[in-house]
Formats: sequence, C-alpha cells, structure tokens
Amino acid sequence: MADQSTPEVTPAAPKASLKTDVSSEASSKTTVSENTPPKGGVSRRRLLGTAGATGLALGAIGGAAGYASAPSGEKAAPLTSLGADEVMFHGKHQPGITDALQAHGHLVAFDLAAGTGRKEAAALLRRWSATTQRLMAGEATGQDDTDVARDSGPSSLTVTFGFGHSFFARTGLEKQRPVALDPLPDFSSDHLDKARSNGDLWVQIGANDGLVAFHALRAIQKDAGSAARVRWQMNGFNRSPGATARPMTARNLMGQIDGTRNPKPSESDFDRRIFVPASGSADPAWMAGGSYAVVRRIRMLLDDWEKLSGKAQEDVIGRKKSDGAPLSGGTETTPMDLEKTGADGKLIVPIDAHSRITRPDQNGGAAMLRRPFSFHDGIDADGVPDAGLLFVCWQADPVRGFVPVQRKLDRGDALSRFIRHESSGLFAVPGGAAQGEYVGQRLLEG
Repeated sequence: MADQSTPEVTPAAPKASLKTDVSSEASSKTTVSENTPPKGGVSRRRLLGTAGATGLALGAIGGAAGYASAPSGEKAAPLTSLGADEVMFHGKHQPGITDALQAHGHLVAFDLAAGTGRKEAAALLRRWSATTQRLMAGEATGQDDTDVARDSGPSSLTVTFGFGHSFFARTGLEKQRPVALDPLPDFSSDHLDKARSNGDLWVQIGANDGLVAFHALRAIQKDAGSAARVRWQMNGFNRSPGATARPMTARNLMGQIDGTRNPKPSESDFDRRIFVPASGSADPAWMAGGSYAVVRRIRMLLDDWEKLSGKAQEDVIGRKKSDGAPLSGGTETTPMDLEKTGADGKLIVPIDAHSRITRPDQNGGAAMLRRPFSFHDGIDADGVPDAGLLFVCWQADPVRGFVPVQRKLDRGDALSRFIRHESSGLFAVPGGAAQGEYVGQRLLEG
C-alpha cells in the first residue's frame, strides 16, 4: 500500500497558503505539483493539489466570508485561509479526484428504492448536484439547512458521484453500462462483506473541516429522500493541512510513508492513465472525462504488524520507515534499484517487498491514482483496533489499472499477512458537469 496507492495529505505550515502532500500512487493539468506553492486565489483551477502525487496546494488567503454568520447589517469577518479554500463544482472532471486529499472524508453507497427508475434517478442527481454546488461554495443548502456548518467556509469541500454496476439494470440503461464496469475478479486475499460492498450509487465527500464534511453527508442523505437508501457508509481521516513543518508525503496507520509513486499530472501520459478520453475509447460517450474508482476497506492487522522489528517492517515494504527512501539507497524519490545486492549476495529490496511488486514497470505500466483515507472504527472486546485504509484508486480502465497489480499482490506480497480486504466496490464516475448541467446528465438524458 506504500507505492502505488493513496493520495494522502501532508501539509505545510499554516500561513497564507497551506501545502499538503498526498502520496502514492490527480480536474485538469493545472494541478499543482509537489513542492509547488499555490499562486493565490481560491478557485479550483488555482488550488488543485496533486491528490496522488505529493504537493497538494490547499490554501490561499481567505477573503470570502462564505457561510460564516455575522450580526445583521454587519460585514462578516474574513475566514482563515483554511476555511476559505474553495474547489469549483463545474469542470472537465468531477472534483475530488485530482484535488488535494482532505483531512476528513466520508464514503457512502446508496441503493435505489423499489420503483425508482431513470426519471427518479435523474431528479436525484439533479438535487444532489444543486446541493453540492452550494455547499462547495460555502453556502447553505436552502431553507431547511441544518446549520451544522454555519460558521464555516467551503474548507476545500469536494463531493464526487459514481454509478455502480447494478444502477444500469435498475434504470433500464443496460446498453449504456461500460464494459469496464464488469465486476472485479475474486482475489485470494479477499474477506469481503457483501453488505458493505458495491451499491447502485456511490458518493465521496472530503473537506478540511469535520463539520463541513458531516454537513455535506447529511445533506446528501436528506436529498436522497424516498428515491434511495444508504447501503453502507464509512468515515475516514488524514493528516490536517499545516500539521507538518514542510510539505511531505503522509503516513498510514502502520507508520509508513505512503504514496510516493502516485502518477503526477506533469507526466505526459497522466490523463491517458486516469481519465476516459473523449474519443477513441470503448467507453460510452457519457464517460468522456470520467474515471473509474475502485473502493476497498482494507483492515490493517496492527497488533501483528507492531510485533515486527523496524528492520522487518522496512523489508516488508522495501523502503525506510524514517523517510520513505528505497532500501537500495537515496531519498524518497530516488528510483529503486531492484537488482542491488548486499555483502551477503541477497537482494537489498526483498523479492516480495510491497514497493517492488507495485511498481508500474513491474506490472506492464499499470498505474492508478490513489486517494485514500485512514479509518478507525473502534476497539473490539479483545483490545484489537478496527483500523486501516479506505482505499480509493482512480484509473481510466480498472482492468489495466487495479486488477493486474492486485493479482500480482495476491500471489506473493509480504504485506498481505498484515492486511485484510473486507469490502469492495467499483464505480463509473462520469466527467464533470458543465455550467447548467448536473452530474450524470449525459447518461440519464442522453
């Protein structure tokens, strides 16, 4: 899970602008690259962070008061830069894919209610899109707003929508279902809970303020009304912006730097790997500018992991725990020397090290943009923490992205002894909504 996996946030010291590194394995080429400071302003095009590459620019001086309250007739005081950061709803791609990974997240799947068809689904996506556009601008949802986030601004809120395999049969749109959305194959390491897997609709919510994130979750749930019911819901977190003295790749709950080798928007083939092209693709036209999200709840067996020595943990991952540098030498970003041997003639990076197995050049170039959250859902009666990673990865084609890498991990990843895949989902995430459109309109009204 260390190399070709999550965009985790690792921010810089809070000031006028906050930088956050997401790591691992990002809605356009304007995404800020690692260690590139933002140039000011609060629009999405200026503030996009590399959700999976490192160096996420999260901030700008906050001038907008957003949803912050003020006495009648008085001008609201400016929000801090963290609260004022705004991501734009409209764009070529949906928000929440290449944007900086936020400190708080919710993943939720819905099933359409009996009798809900294409017309009702379109009305639901229209409601969700209108609510999301207001919330991402730091505004109230309407007259029935709960006021949970009344004193907050946008706080980099993003809301992302996707369709599951079952959605298309329920709405009579089977002919529009992408082939790439066929169910994922079974993997030997899976211990999947069907009740917490898949779903007709999927929503990803992220924000740098916990109340803003919850407010969005509650609004989306209320907007579902009688058209859909929650199938499952999961909560996650990441390092907060400004928590580190300098931008750096975040760590997961195993203490490992996680996400060093995420694809970067600066790479010439980034769009081809992550987003569905407008032409020349087997995907239906409504998926242009979209992506496929694989979502997995991966429990970390922390008690077993923490019994290992520091050296043994490094051998499992193939990188130094202190700074993420490959065991073969150099810094975090130094290419790993897979052939280097020690004085004993043995490979310095073990043959089953996680970072060796997940390298794109060891998987026919397969790459995915990881944008996960950590989770902790309590401690059981035996004192064992229910904690791990809410794995979310993005790719133009899961058959060429996630599947080959996971198959190889299945066959001999040293890390597999310390993790357990407990739920899974695959969702088609359409491109962003243009001005005047709602998300998914080209599918539901095409």
